[in-house]
Parts: sequence; structure tokens; C-alpha cells
Amino acid sequence: MKMKIHADKVDISDAIKNYIETKLARLDRYFKDDSVEAIVKVRLRGIEQIIEVTVPTKKFTLRAEENHKELRAAIDLVVDKLERQIRKNKTRLNKRYKSVDTPDFTFDYEVEEENTEKIVKRKDIASKPMDEEEAILQMELLNHDFFAFKNVDEDCISVVYKRKDGHYGLMNVK
Repeated sequence: MKMKIHADKVDISDAIKNYIETKLARLDRYFKDDSVEAIVKVRLRGIEQIIEVTVPTKKFTLRAEENHKELRAAIDLVVDKLERQIRKNKTRLNKRYKSVDTPDFTFDYEVEEENTEKIVKRKDIASKPMDEEEAILQMELLNHDFFAFKNVDEDCISVVYKRKDGHYGLMNVK
């Protein structure tokens, strides 16, 4: 697996780069060849060091983010999270992509447990057209982390969500 390591507001030593490469090498067994590239971003927020790893493949994208006071601990946590994502979703990935040629991913690995998750609740929401400010207000009143609405300003369906940093994000579906 190839790696691109970016740092924001922090200097990364060669020892840390080697540690990241060694830990992410654990994921090599899930990929058929070295054409897959992991994008690693390391940044600071207060005293916490944040590591974000994105592994885009031709059919899907793996992504995990962890923060910890110690960078090595954050690296360990993010690699464990990525491995859990792959193992947890093996059945789902296998069903969807086994019949399609996926040159960068292999399904020949063992999994301890079968994924038994399913949709347990469905909701139909009647939504009146509103602007972004009203959607944020509705989201806060409902005490939710996100809110889908008909955006009158953009003339599309939008989703407003609360970010980890306390600010809001907006996704438009066009």
C-alpha cells in the first residue's frame, strides 16, 4: 500500500512516519496489490493529536479518524478502526462486489463474526421548504445531529449536520 502523509500544525518525524507505515501495513492483506493509496492526515486540536486515514479504492472508500493525546495511540486506534470496518462489512462488500471485478480488494480473509445489522426503523418525514437557518433551528429543537429538508435557497434536498468542532455542515443533493 502506498501512503501520502500530510501534517497540519505538527512536525512528523521519520520515526512517526515509519510507525504509521508499519501499522498501516497490517491492512495490506485486505488488498490485492500495491496500487491502493492511503491518504494520512495528522493535525493538532488543542492538546489532542488527530489522525485521519482515507483509503479510496475503485469501488468504495474506507475512512477513519481518531484523536488522542499521544500520536502513537491515535495511530493504533485508527488502524484498529479501519480493520474493524473491513471485517464488519465483509459480507456486505462481498455481496455487492464479488461478481464485479475489483482489482484492488480481496475477499479471501477470515472473519470472526457475521454482520447481522439490518434496518430496524423507517421514518417518513413531511418537510416544508425552509432555509438553512430554520433547518438548524429545527435540528436543535429536535436535539438531533442532522436534519434533512427542502432547501428553498438552493432548490434541492439538503442535510444540515453538527460537526465535531461544534460548527455546522451542509450537504446538498442535486
